Amino acid sequence: MASSSPKDKYFGVWLIFFTLGLGTLLPWNFFITATTYFTSRLKDSSTLDSSANQTEAAGEHRSHLEAIFNNVMTLCAMLPLLLCTCLHSLLHSRVPQRLRVMGSLLIIMVVFIVTAILVKVPLEPLPFFCITMVKIVIINCFGAVLQGSLFGMAGLLPLSYTTPIMSGQGLAGSFAAFSMICAIASGSRLHDAAFGYFITACVVIFLAILSYILLPKLEFFRFYQETNRKQRSDKENTVDLMDRGSKDEPLYDNRRQRVAMMTIFKKIWLLALSVCLTFTITIGVFPAITADTRSTLASGGAWERFFIPVCCFLLFNLCDWGGRSFTAICMWPQKESVLLPVFVGCRLVFIPLFMLCNVHPRVHLPVLMDHDGWFIAIMVVFAFSNGYLASLCMCYGPKNVPPQEAETAGAIMAFFLCLGLASGAALSFIIRALV
Repeated sequence: MASSSPKDKYFGVWLIFFTLGLGTLLPWNFFITATTYFTSRLKDSSTLDSSANQTEAAGEHRSHLEAIFNNVMTLCAMLPLLLCTCLHSLLHSRVPQRLRVMGSLLIIMVVFIVTAILVKVPLEPLPFFCITMVKIVIINCFGAVLQGSLFGMAGLLPLSYTTPIMSGQGLAGSFAAFSMICAIASGSRLHDAAFGYFITACVVIFLAILSYILLPKLEFFRFYQETNRKQRSDKENTVDLMDRGSKDEPLYDNRRQRVAMMTIFKKIWLLALSVCLTFTITIGVFPAITADTRSTLASGGAWERFFIPVCCFLLFNLCDWGGRSFTAICMWPQKESVLLPVFVGCRLVFIPLFMLCNVHPRVHLPVLMDHDGWFIAIMVVFAFSNGYLASLCMCYGPKNVPPQEAETAGAIMAFFLCLGLASGAALSFIIRALV
C-alpha cells in the first residue's frame, strides 16, 4: 500500500498541518503574552493611559485582580481544555471532522475580533477581568476540540506528519512573543499596540481556515483518508457479521467503544503518562513563576521592559519550537526505550531551579541564582526539553496501534497532553505560594 501512495507535492499537506498547528496554540499564546495589556486594564483608572514604554514598579502596588491574574488565567485555560479534550476523546467519532475543525476555528476567530473591539471599550476592572476569563474559557474549549482533531488526522498519515503540528504550535508562542516585543518597541500607547496585536491574531486564524479548506483537495491527504476509511469499513463489516442478531445494539456499541478505548490506551499508556508529566512540569512554573522573575542587570533601564517578553516568553517559545522541530531530523530515544520516560521524569529538577531564581514578590525561599544568566540558561534547557520530549511522545503514540485505531490513539494522547496542562495549572498555585 505504501509503495503506491502519492507524494506530498510541494510539501502542501505538511505546510497545512504546520499552519493548523500554529492556529491551535496561537490564541492561548496571544493571551498569555499580552499580560502587560490585560493587567494594565486591572489598575486604577488613573493608570490606564500608560504607554508601552512604561512599566510598573516591581509589582509592589498591584491590585488584587492584578496579583491573581496569571494563576486564574492559567486555571481558566487548562481546566476547560482538559474537560473538552476528554469529551472529544469520547465523542469525536459522532461529530464530523469538518464541523469540529472549521467550527472551532471560526469561533476562536470571533473571540479575537471581540477582544480587539474591547480594546477600544472602557470597562471597570472587575467586569473586564470576568469577560477576559470567559473568553479564555471559550478559546480553550474549542482549542481542545481543534487540537484533538488535528492529532487524530495526523495519526492517519505517516509518522513525520505529527511534527508539523507540534512545530506549528511551538512557532505560535514565538510569533506571539515577537509581536508583543514589536508592540513595546514601537513606543505606541499600550492600548493601540494591543489592538494591532489582536487583529494580527485574527489574520493568522483566517489563514488557518483557508488552509483547512484547501486540505481535502490535495491528493496525498485524500489517499490516506480513503485508505483509513476502507480499513475501518472492512473492520466494521467483520464485526457486524459476528454480532448480527444482537437485540441491544446501541448499548452494545457503547460498550464496544469503551472496550476499544481501553484496549488502545493499554498500548500507549506509558507515552500518554509521559506527555502528561512533561506538561505538568512546564505549566507548573511557566508562566506563573517565570513571568514574575526580575532582572538584576536592568537597573531601571530599557532591558527591564524587555526582560520578561524576551527572556521568558520569546526565549521559551523559540527553544520549545526548536525542540519540537528537531524531531524532524532526530527521533531518539526510540518509542520502546525506557529512557524516554526517564528523561521526562528528570525534568522535575526545573521546578526548584526556577523557584530559586530572582522571583518577586517572594516570602519563603531565598534567592540563590539572582543573575540573569542563570535564568536564561535554565530556560533554554527547560524549553528545548519540553518541545522535544512532548513531540516524541505525540509522534510515537498513534504509531503504537494499527492504522484504523490511530485517530482514537491521537485523541487519547491529546487528552493526556491537556491533563498535564490542567495538572500544571493547579500545581502552579502551590509552587507560587511556596516561593
